[in-house]
Amino acid sequence: MSIMPVIGGETGVLVKVWVVPGSSRTQIDGVHGEMLKVRVTAPPEGGRANDEVANLLAGAIGSPVSLLRGMRGRAKVFQVTGSDVDTVCRKLGLT
Repeated sequence: MSIMPVIGGETGVLVKVWVVPGSSRTQIDGVHGEMLKVRVTAPPEGGRANDEVANLLAGAIGSPVSLLRGMRGRAKVFQVTGSDVDTVCRKLGLT
């Protein structure tokens, strides 16, 4: 199974994320088009929002997460290692 924001990749599971930095709270906020919408309190300066998203996803999924693409924009792709698409979808509440 593959939900639009979560796809299988060659080296792990890819999660397409739309980030809203500077929010009042950090949370996964559903789906935005074909992306997982994530709100973070960190500002988009010095990679702090990226780090907060990676930490939030890693905590929710229970596997290591790293930023693969989108260092500067709101649209990003994170890579999850040590998990599969079905598990990631379930842990992110997408099933």
